[in-house]
Amino acid sequence: MGFRLTRPVALLSLVIWAAPVLLAENPGASNKPIPDVPTLLQQARAHQKEVDKIRENYTYRQYQQQDELDGNGRVKKTETEEDEVFFVNGKEISRKVKKNGKELSADDQKKEQDRVNKEVEKAAKSSGKHSEGEEEVTISRVLAVVKISNPRREMLNGRSTISFDFVGDPKAKAKGREADIAKKISGTIWVDESDREVARVQIRFEDNYHIGGGLIANIQKGSSFLLEQAPINHEIWLPSSTEVHIGARMLLLKGFHQNIHLKMSEYQKFHADAVMQPGAKVISQ
Repeated sequence: MGFRLTRPVALLSLVIWAAPVLLAENPGASNKPIPDVPTLLQQARAHQKEVDKIRENYTYRQYQQQDELDGNGRVKKTETEEDEVFFVNGKEISRKVKKNGKELSADDQKKEQDRVNKEVEKAAKSSGKHSEGEEEVTISRVLAVVKISNPRREMLNGRSTISFDFVGDPKAKAKGREADIAKKISGTIWVDESDREVARVQIRFEDNYHIGGGLIANIQKGSSFLLEQAPINHEIWLPSSTEVHIGARMLLLKGFHQNIHLKMSEYQKFHADAVMQPGAKVISQ
């Protein structure tokens, strides 16, 4: 059984193999005081909320590798997929262009386009809110419901970052899914020291997490998510890779374990009033 990372648990928008990470002391900044932590996180959250809005002006290519594991953690099946991804009224929509390395047939392309057209039409008429099975948990929402500790300076991909460990804060002012997730997670966040953007976030579920009371899905304890963001065109930070290790049970059916690797690339702007269908104009950067 497949598991759509962006539905029902689009954790951190989300969601791609993890890029190589260099973690070491920054000799040029080791003696500098750590920035004021509450201020840094407030800035990072504000920037991330803007990213959540601005991403709707971008389309990108997403490569996904999904490994299905057996009971001993060995890969028993691997599937790959390439998609063109865009957003309409806050809803992520993907158009499949390759499956297991092969272009879609003409008939499958038509079926895929018909499906995308229906999703676009539905999203355009929606209020922008997600249903219970599709509700998205973004970085900015996670930042609002955690307690941090152990701030330190580390190098990540050649840039100075301030990293923090965190646990969910059950007392955080949040409703619905965010409040529920706050009781289940722990992890680490890396904030770019110069740009005040979230460069990396790692989350681990410390307890089972039920969606729809367990009727829709049950994410098992130990499942983890790793997201990296990178500056695009020297103007905005957007997701670049995600790695997911998940154990889950969907719709009360047999459970499964998967590793999901996502890589996002080829970000391009398109006109905000255009819908990403044939004929939409992409703005060159």
